Amino acid sequence: MAAAAARPVSRMLRRVLRSSVRSCSSGAPVTLPRPGEPSQPATEELSRRRQFLREHVAPFSAFLTDSFGRRHSYLRISLTEKCNLRCQYCMPEEGVPLTPKAKLLTTEEILTLARLFVKEGVDKIRLTGGEPLIRPDVVDIVAQLHRLEGLRTIGVTTNGINLARLLPSLQKAGLSAINISLDTLVPAKFEFIVRRKGFHKVMEGIHKAIELGYNPVKVNCVVMRGLNEDELLNFVALTKGLPLDVRFIEYMPFDGNKWNFRKMVSYKEMLDTLRQQWPELEKLPEEESSTAKAFKIPGFRGQVSFITSMSEHFCGTCNRLRITADGNLKVCLFGNSEVSLRDHLRAGASEEELLRIIGAAVGRKKQQHAGMFNISQMKNRPMILIGG
Repeated sequence: MAAAAARPVSRMLRRVLRSSVRSCSSGAPVTLPRPGEPSQPATEELSRRRQFLREHVAPFSAFLTDSFGRRHSYLRISLTEKCNLRCQYCMPEEGVPLTPKAKLLTTEEILTLARLFVKEGVDKIRLTGGEPLIRPDVVDIVAQLHRLEGLRTIGVTTNGINLARLLPSLQKAGLSAINISLDTLVPAKFEFIVRRKGFHKVMEGIHKAIELGYNPVKVNCVVMRGLNEDELLNFVALTKGLPLDVRFIEYMPFDGNKWNFRKMVSYKEMLDTLRQQWPELEKLPEEESSTAKAFKIPGFRGQVSFITSMSEHFCGTCNRLRITADGNLKVCLFGNSEVSLRDHLRAGASEEELLRIIGAAVGRKKQQHAGMFNISQMKNRPMILIGG
């Protein structure tokens, strides 16, 4: 029964991908990688980095360890507040006031902070926005980050509009992980959700990531009742033949996105829907500090995951910090407490002074967020100004 359900969706995806190729700006056909082909970056580079880390093991930084013993080894850096889409859950329809350019972090300031955090134990950096791939020097930023010894993973979260065009250069620069936002497989609904065209460009970007050997290619889908919860099975069916990790994200409250509890589809409800179609769905072991509960259908190439920020928070193992495009450090996505690293940098703060400021902010991090109903009443930035 499940296989029968997957077949029409697979045919649909093939049609979508064919149309994506037709709409490709280069006009060049895009082909899937053959099974077994090595992925990029090259295994020699990964081996060299792992060897360095084994030889230079040091105690984890006290500045990045909070009062509950959580070690923050994952830093998300927003490269811009601007975006070429207007997703309903991320940005108010009327847009948001943007920070003047002079108050945004410069490239050198981004790299200075990244070096400091990596020196203290951060081994994963994810570039976010806004839409990070509209920043003109994004490839150079990735290349500069790639030179930092001790940094194991450089990722990007993107809406995928510019991905197919930029990904070959980003991969050569050192990009090692990709998350692509896609909330529907229906082109007309895509335009309604993001208030712009571009569905086929996103599909082309997913196709290009697979072609270049990224595995898994993570696809982020924010599930909203009455809008796209009817597409859960179609998204899961994509993982049958493609190395995707489809990640269903519970709808979260941020300023201007008109969140309410009735729109949220919980993890348990989504999981029940999937199990009715695929009772053989298997739970996968959870990685340390993972935000995702991962599952796999036996015989399928990819997997599905759930980001349960609202119904089953994962605050106890949180290892994430965020730097906004205007240089503020946020220790919790849902908290409204921020400290400006930009201002201290521009005032000439030494490395030691910056570390004390960072350590004080991390030390104030609460044990868990306030809960979805309280969060919905709190003042916080729109998601576009935090870094998605």
